[in-house]
Amino acid sequence: MSLVFAGVCSHAPGITGRAHMADPAIRDEFYRNYDRMRNALEAAEPDALIIVAAEHFANFFMNNMPAYSIGMGDDYEGPIEDPEWLKIKRTRVPGNADLSRRIVKSVMQEVDVGYAQEWKFDHGIMVPLNFLTPRYDLPVIPVNINCQGPPLTPLHRAWAFGSALRRACDAVPERVALIGTGGISHWPATPDSGKINEKWDREFLDRFVHNRKDELLSYTDEETYRDAGQGGFEIRTFLSVAAATEGNTGEVWFYAPIPIFAVGCTVAVMNVNGRH
Repeated sequence: MSLVFAGVCSHAPGITGRAHMADPAIRDEFYRNYDRMRNALEAAEPDALIIVAAEHFANFFMNNMPAYSIGMGDDYEGPIEDPEWLKIKRTRVPGNADLSRRIVKSVMQEVDVGYAQEWKFDHGIMVPLNFLTPRYDLPVIPVNINCQGPPLTPLHRAWAFGSALRRACDAVPERVALIGTGGISHWPATPDSGKINEKWDREFLDRFVHNRKDELLSYTDEETYRDAGQGGFEIRTFLSVAAATEGNTGEVWFYAPIPIFAVGCTVAVMNVNGRH
């Protein structure tokens, strides 16, 4: 079939774990746009959801850190964190091992990729799923881009990976949705946690929704670290979605800096062949 839906969203643990501490008006508007994304995702009637995340040393460590990895399990479990801390009940999430295997084989034609039949989901995947598939009834194919342990994959390779994902989706008969999830500017687990560079975030999102490839690929890790913190390295997940929708543009449905969530919170969609 083809890619039938694409978008990006935030995944910070505070979005669920510290919901009661946020400004209710801003938080509820954020949640409403997550609901809007869920409705649009459901309307696209996907058979599976590929979720491109940046996991946080929950499964992959510095003794074995693939630049890219794709899950090939029949099912997955999450969150790996304390459910009381994250405020998300631990549950079983369905996968699609056969479709995953075909996606992996296709992507391998262009980009070297790791794969894993066992995968514990951390907040990077579970927070978005909590909003987008609250019944956990849509098969998920998890994807990880290493955004934690240097050396990090170059941005142009993240773009190549997203392009390979799109071609893989277009080559299978199933209807596939794609979500990239991460932070934009944030400084997690540091004394600067809660700091957000709103100007940088808005400029990045403008480049993203207008799919200006050259500008998206112009960031250096040194500049990103300076202006957006180590959490800013997660722009790689957003770039993969931009690459998968190259030639199309999109729309930011929500953006606001929410310090208690420690990130600039985002919900945005990209056109897929003229639709989103």
